[in-house]
Amino acid sequence: MNILDFSAGIYKQQYKYKSFSPININRDWEIADGEILKLLSDTDRTLGELNAFSQLVPDVDFFIRMHITKEATQSSRIEGTRTNMEEALLDENSIESEKKDDWEAVQNYISAINTAITRLQTFPLSNRLLRDTHRILMQGVRGKKRQPGEFRNSQNWIGVSLKHAVFIPPHQNEVNELMSDLEKFLHNNELHVPHLIKIAIAHYQFETIHPFSDGNGRLGRLMISLYLASHGLLHKPALYLSDYFERNKTEYVDRLMAVRESNRMKEWLVFFLYGVHETAENSIQVFKDIIALKENLERVVLPHFSTRRQANAQNLMMHLYQSPIINIKSVSNLLSLKTNTASALVTDFVKHDVLHELTGNRRNRTFLFREYFLIFNRNFAST
Repeated sequence: MNILDFSAGIYKQQYKYKSFSPININRDWEIADGEILKLLSDTDRTLGELNAFSQLVPDVDFFIRMHITKEATQSSRIEGTRTNMEEALLDENSIESEKKDDWEAVQNYISAINTAITRLQTFPLSNRLLRDTHRILMQGVRGKKRQPGEFRNSQNWIGVSLKHAVFIPPHQNEVNELMSDLEKFLHNNELHVPHLIKIAIAHYQFETIHPFSDGNGRLGRLMISLYLASHGLLHKPALYLSDYFERNKTEYVDRLMAVRESNRMKEWLVFFLYGVHETAENSIQVFKDIIALKENLERVVLPHFSTRRQANAQNLMMHLYQSPIINIKSVSNLLSLKTNTASALVTDFVKHDVLHELTGNRRNRTFLFREYFLIFNRNFAST
């Protein structure tokens, strides 16, 4: 089917409302539009550059956690949580009681990403994996009673109420068949559809089906990263689109609705591909900045530590790339040091401008590896 001839679906009359029933997507798609093909080529090239950088960065896995934390924060923010990236890095005891639900939702997202990425090594991207990931997303949070890990068995909607909904997805009786079609589309190797086009269409379809009672937005965005990883488009999970979608939230929602209302799939694909291209460029810059910072610290700061303290200084430094917020107790436990020794090490890191104290307290102080933390906020939107 030519992308310009696409017809999104039909509205079906239900009791007192109409739900939208999308067409099946497991079909060949003809992409002959010059603008899309040019943007697709540019985006593929940028993804290749990101892959190269992710393989050049020493100990790259230490830095991936920050990418995941950034994604979890921004994806959850689209759904209304107010946890910022700094708070997401704190432990639960450091979170104010009124913020714990939002904090827990972000932690669930981090856990869901890590678990799903690991499972992809032995398990295909499938409805089963999506359901299992949804179960992790919804555990213990406000949506825990809304069928975690199961496709919905009731009508849902986007908006304040069913009567005043902005969009009403397909009736619950259609969900299983539509999700089966989506799964077949993802794995149909006989279709000559570029991977980025395929996941763009699949993301639209997932959000249109809205197969779960809650958490569809977060899981739909995570599905993009899982697809890129499962097909080897990324060597490391270092590209997430939620920051782009959050910064362009109105257009994101409008583009999806325009497909349903006016069959404007081309405009959605252009928006999606531009987001992948921009996000990949930002991620490349992040890796460049990390390399420069790491080399500077190894050349300028670490030599100040004596041979006896060098191992502890290097181990703390590597830990900070994974968790840039620490306190004296965590350093003591991490390096098996007495409290006074851990305190002296942290004090030296503060003196050399690596760590900055956040709380202003004399006790229970928290420290931030600020220059590293800011790398993820200079190149993306501010949290």
